[in-house]
Amino acid sequence: MSVFLDYLAEIESRRIQGLAPKPIDDGGIVFEIIALINDAGNAHRADALKFFIYNTLPGTTSAAAVKAGFLKQIILGEAVVPEITPAFALELLSHMKGGPSVIALLDIALGDAPAVAALAGEVLKTQVFLYDADMHRLSEAHNAGNAVATDVLESYAKAEFFTKLPEVEDEIEVVTFIAGEGDISTDLLSPGNQAHSRSDRELHGQCMMSPEAQQAIVALKAQHPGKRVMLIAEKGTMGVGSSRMSGVNNVALWTGKPSSPYVPFVNYAPVVGGTNGISPIFGTTVDVTGGIGINLKNWVKQTGPDGEPIINNDGNPVLEEKFSVATGTVLKIDVKNKKLCDANGAELVDVAAAFTPQKMEFMKAGSSYAIVFGKKLQTFAARTLGVEPTPVYAANKEITAEGVGLTAVEKIFNRNAVG
Repeated sequence: MSVFLDYLAEIESRRIQGLAPKPIDDGGIVFEIIALINDAGNAHRADALKFFIYNTLPGTTSAAAVKAGFLKQIILGEAVVPEITPAFALELLSHMKGGPSVIALLDIALGDAPAVAALAGEVLKTQVFLYDADMHRLSEAHNAGNAVATDVLESYAKAEFFTKLPEVEDEIEVVTFIAGEGDISTDLLSPGNQAHSRSDRELHGQCMMSPEAQQAIVALKAQHPGKRVMLIAEKGTMGVGSSRMSGVNNVALWTGKPSSPYVPFVNYAPVVGGTNGISPIFGTTVDVTGGIGINLKNWVKQTGPDGEPIINNDGNPVLEEKFSVATGTVLKIDVKNKKLCDANGAELVDVAAAFTPQKMEFMKAGSSYAIVFGKKLQTFAARTLGVEPTPVYAANKEITAEGVGLTAVEKIFNRNAVG
């Protein structure tokens, strides 16, 4: 139990720093946690159970592999934990989103325990992050006549992992927070000199902007329950600089929504804005988190009688405020009509560019990655079944912008769209 005791010591050290227990990515700790869970009289059992359910990182970590293996045992009846029923174990696997969890689900769905195989198949239908090896297993099982595999593939061919998700809200209420005036660099959101802490999301989140700004955001959320905080670059562009994902991850950590009750400090759906919009490179990371990036256009250049911009003594154009987005301003995003409105519903600016069909898909799926993986999964399933995939996703189109150059990513998208 030495590894677990070391973890408890680390928890105490983090508590002094005002941090929660660090999410577990080490399979060795999870092995000891499982041993404690199986020891009914152990004084650490309750904590071990809590850490196993709520504080073990998903994905491809060694901790996820050990957790998925134990959940599989519970589902198959090879292990009994009163607090984790087989149904709850399946729910936990569904939130682990790929890697070892999908392997465990496939083992059960394609196994020889029919009572739980179909249940695992239903969970698999909701999963989108399958590797080629996972898809190959489904294909082989389908070809061998496995009914569960065929049922899952039929669901994938219809992209039900996407179509059965809740739609994006028709209206989103936000409260503004001015991150700064002028262009906001990703280095303000995730300083390069703090790169060492990026794997520890809670700790790294403490480097975003300043402690005062963080507490102001927390206060805004408390004052405006049900509203989302929109981080704004006033008179500038949001997210200039590098493409680091940690920048938008920090914004999501402080202002977004939890991705799962069982995955700590991984949030999604941040809302950001800038007078001059969102930089293309930052916009890509906003899409990855299923977020919203808005070009506010709330300041405009004043022009003289000749129609030319008026220049001040510093050589900069004189700006006129069209509407205020001062910190604490309540706004409404009319998603259905693609308008930004004031608190009373009066239109302020058209925001159609933030709600293209493709971006709406990213928001619905919670990530652009889920759309990329989903399209591949649907195509694979349809080809395996010998059917046409159900039309679900927005059609690809070539990106054009009159008089504006394209980013490298946009050029790649264009090449993929036109073949």
